[in-house]
Amino acid sequence: MRVKVCGMTQLEQVDRLEKLGATFAGFIFYPRSPRYVLRYMTTTQLKKENNINKVGVFVNAGADEVIQMVDECRLHMVQLHGDETPKYCEKIADYVSVVKAFRLSDNDNIEWMIKPYLDVCDMFLFDTMGVGYGGTGKKFDWNILKNTNIGKPYFLSGGIEPADEKALKEFASSEAGKGLFAIDINSQFESSPGVKDLGKVGKFISSLSGN
Repeated sequence: MRVKVCGMTQLEQVDRLEKLGATFAGFIFYPRSPRYVLRYMTTTQLKKENNINKVGVFVNAGADEVIQMVDECRLHMVQLHGDETPKYCEKIADYVSVVKAFRLSDNDNIEWMIKPYLDVCDMFLFDTMGVGYGGTGKKFDWNILKNTNIGKPYFLSGGIEPADEKALKEFASSEAGKGLFAIDINSQFESSPGVKDLGKVGKFISSLSGN
């Protein structure tokens, strides 16, 4: 099962992710986030990082800014975590793979929410609704995805933590889990914002893989 470790800020930790079995590293380009990557790393450092697939996370950024960061940091895909319109997503998707994030509440009509984005995004990400933008660290009720025709590969996010491996495996084997592309982890695997507990990360990935 693929794993994205989001909110990376430490170059030496990014260098170790691939050996731990992670597929993606997420870098947050949202200045209001405590994990805003450019506060800790330069675009040159990011550009030179070639050991893992790099995902840039943006919130209502200008399209030109996103494309500039894709070039300067050699990002492999971008995750749009704000109020981006389908037209905006299409413009970015003409340049790089796009993951559109949706923050969900229990009673949301998911199929209605994602329908305008089906033809203009490559993947989706589902997270918990909260105040402000970005991840909340709150537990996401995966069951609300059941009986939903998503129609795209998707990342599963929202407060995923150590000891969730069994529940994630069960979800992945369900009908709703057929489109599950990757697991997105962040704050529950940190010693402080942006600093990961790589022991927890490695153990989690190994357990998901059945090792």
